[in-house]
Amino acid sequence: MPKKISAFFPFNSGNNFENLVGELNRSGLIEKFFLLSKDPVSERIENCQTVKVESLNGSKTVKFIADLANTDYILLITRDILIIPGQFSLERFLSVAEDTGAGIIYSDYFEIKNGEIITHPVVDYQIGSIRDDFDFGPLLFIRTEALKKAAAMATADFSFAGIYDMRLNIAKNYSLIRIPEFLYSVEENDLRKSGEKQFDYVNPKNREVQIEMEKAVTEHLKQIGAYLSPVFKSIELTDGSFSSEASVIIPVKNRAHTIEDAIKSALNQKTDFNYNIIVVDNHSTDETTELLKLIAVKDKRLIHLIPERRDLGIGGCWDEAVHIKECGRFAVQLDSDDLYSDETTLQKIIDLFRQEKCAMVIGSYKLTDFNLNEIPPGIIDHREWTTENGRNNALRINGLGAPRAFFVPLLRKIKIPNVSYGEDYAVGLAVSRHYKIGRIYETIYLCRRWEGNSDAALSIEKQNVNNFYKDRIRTIEILARQKLNSKN
Repeated sequence: MPKKISAFFPFNSGNNFENLVGELNRSGLIEKFFLLSKDPVSERIENCQTVKVESLNGSKTVKFIADLANTDYILLITRDILIIPGQFSLERFLSVAEDTGAGIIYSDYFEIKNGEIITHPVVDYQIGSIRDDFDFGPLLFIRTEALKKAAAMATADFSFAGIYDMRLNIAKNYSLIRIPEFLYSVEENDLRKSGEKQFDYVNPKNREVQIEMEKAVTEHLKQIGAYLSPVFKSIELTDGSFSSEASVIIPVKNRAHTIEDAIKSALNQKTDFNYNIIVVDNHSTDETTELLKLIAVKDKRLIHLIPERRDLGIGGCWDEAVHIKECGRFAVQLDSDDLYSDETTLQKIIDLFRQEKCAMVIGSYKLTDFNLNEIPPGIIDHREWTTENGRNNALRINGLGAPRAFFVPLLRKIKIPNVSYGEDYAVGLAVSRHYKIGRIYETIYLCRRWEGNSDAALSIEKQNVNNFYKDRIRTIEILARQKLNSKN
């Protein structure tokens, strides 16, 4: 049987590397190993060729791989990490690849953390899985024909986004298939909790990387007919009759420890317009309800709303708030854990609505601990957003910023998904499809991170549920934009 696979991975000297080569060699399916290294390599290992590359994730590296591979398939390891193949795992990858004709095959895997073996399932790929942090795991099984076509399609020379651009190009012509089996193990050295990892993509240290990723996804959207040019529908902000100009919306459930601080920061706002605060108390079972009743007696600006329904997520709570007659012309987010940075936040948001005639406004926030001490990465301002390309790049990233504010007549038409994760992202994408979103790049919001946050330490299974939902939202949005463009 001819050997069908060429293996490429970052060079990792020492026994770990040699053990991996030995394990893979036993399958009899590897024709040759290629070591990708940014530095000269003096070691010589049988059946291994060293390839000096400028960047492990660069476009030139992808083209090197495409040129060097003369087998039907490529095994690409994308991280310099210890990998232990499972029993007959290579045979399984090959079998599924040949049965399906897929461009990329990936699988679930085991993680070894502090000596403990933990399952790490991944999620299925869909049209909307275009975020650059999609978790394939560190091992990709690629059809060589698909990679060669992708390399030929590349329109830019990326230093960081080469592999991202490659898989976007492969996805245009081939399926990407997940095998829901644990086919290998990795020794994971990133032991941070989910709440500590989720802001990596907006860390200012990664700005150069993000610029390349945006360029890659923008070209992808153009090629699949989902790109939107910077032309927006106008909106008349004087439509409708409202008793208040603005409402601060706070969904809450069992936040007795934080809700008073949040409400105080809202009540302390200084504005040239009247506003109220609508707290949607989603059937709290701690002291939250009693605290809200006491505050509402003292200050009539607080509307304490307890919905009749008991099937509401955060999005459903928002829908309850914006559809009551007391809701103002503009609805402004405040989470029950968080605070406005000072007494001018609400005024700045409404001023921007008036100045730019936009349908939605998104601010910038600072990450703090519970005592309001700044924590890394600090200020999250989403400066990657531009009027020209923000609504396209929004399909790549996982969030749009905070606080979020909406023109209520439009929000009542769009509706907010009744979920407790990604509801704000879904609405932001839907609004941006037609309307301009205004941005405030100074810090007007404090996002407090503490052990009580709902996303502080999510299991991989819960992270997958969340990520799959957002990918589905992106899928829906991409299809909607393709349909919109087909009519124009």
